[in-house]
Amino acid sequence: MGQSGTSFALYYLSFKSLIILMFKSGSSFYLYLCGFIIILLSGCAAPTDTAVKVELPAFPTPPDEPRFIYERTFFSSVDVEIESEESAFKRWITGARRSGIGMAKPFGVTVHQGRVFVGDTIKRQVFAFDVPEARIIEIGLENPGQLAKPLGLDVDLQGNLYVCDGSLKQVLMYDRDGNYLRRFGDPEMFDRPAGLTVDPSGDRIFVVDTGGVSSDRHRVSVIDTKSGELLHTISRRGDKDGELNLPRDAIIAEDGNLYIVDGGNFRVQVFTQQGDFVGSFGGVGRRGGQFSRPKGIGADKAGNIYVADTAFGNFQIFDPEGRLLLAVGVRNSTPGPANFMLPAGLAVDEDGRVYMVDQYFRKVDVFRPVALAVDQGWLVHKPKTE
Repeated sequence: MGQSGTSFALYYLSFKSLIILMFKSGSSFYLYLCGFIIILLSGCAAPTDTAVKVELPAFPTPPDEPRFIYERTFFSSVDVEIESEESAFKRWITGARRSGIGMAKPFGVTVHQGRVFVGDTIKRQVFAFDVPEARIIEIGLENPGQLAKPLGLDVDLQGNLYVCDGSLKQVLMYDRDGNYLRRFGDPEMFDRPAGLTVDPSGDRIFVVDTGGVSSDRHRVSVIDTKSGELLHTISRRGDKDGELNLPRDAIIAEDGNLYIVDGGNFRVQVFTQQGDFVGSFGGVGRRGGQFSRPKGIGADKAGNIYVADTAFGNFQIFDPEGRLLLAVGVRNSTPGPANFMLPAGLAVDEDGRVYMVDQYFRKVDVFRPVALAVDQGWLVHKPKTE
């Protein structure tokens, strides 16, 4: 470093130290004065190279035209809450890192109008990351409605939240703001409830029971939300068409049919909501269109089906006939956008954005269809008007 560079560094450090003392003394006038001087000094520093533009991961990769692009990641409340100018300035001066309420082991995810609900099995709660309102809501921490092991999540058209609790062996229902409403199901009804989906009207809940080695309850239980009664069950244990082995999750797609992740049979099976078998796709393997450890499932308005695979570290997109369209994400032990080690829950919102949970990296990655502009849809902060 030259003499002028050394002098600038010494002046800069001196003024920075002075500002820290001003913070401690509470002298706001001198604080802003010194901050202004630092800005002036910063402008006198030697010019630096132009910042390199960071290319966000897109899928498929070049030279193919991208269809989905990585948009953002949720780790903690920091990723939605707006920091005040004073707080940001203090951190800039002191070098402190911004902190927030983070996730420990996320699992399930669902979305309603820009509010992203994520279940955490270690913290025993659901986080609601509200992007439009720039706030976070914590759900299920107290009785009534206290959670033990939140797994599968879903919402109805009104935004009511339904949580499948694997330890309580019940489904708990909350309103959109996390206020507890009621619960469904008798613990004796299930062995290992893990996933659920609710019909858009909120009239029926479809609870996926993973069962176990010594259990025959590898099935989906359909519960009436008005009466709380068990209406009927779908499927039984087996490997034939219409039979399930270690099912993981389910979704009601645009065609009104029920798509179930048949984990132990490495496929997705399709049923009517009454339980009639329609068809299936997938199979065990390491190639595109096959599965190794399928887990979460979602669907978009075009009827396409999205399936997260823990072993592949990605999600695959299939058309309504079960033909593979695209794979998104990369299995990687290094944290980063679109890198996954233990994918779990998956959801597709009203605008076609895809949300995938990774338990290992304790995050939710969001992917935006390229046809949707970054400032379009529900996942946009909307400042309050005076």
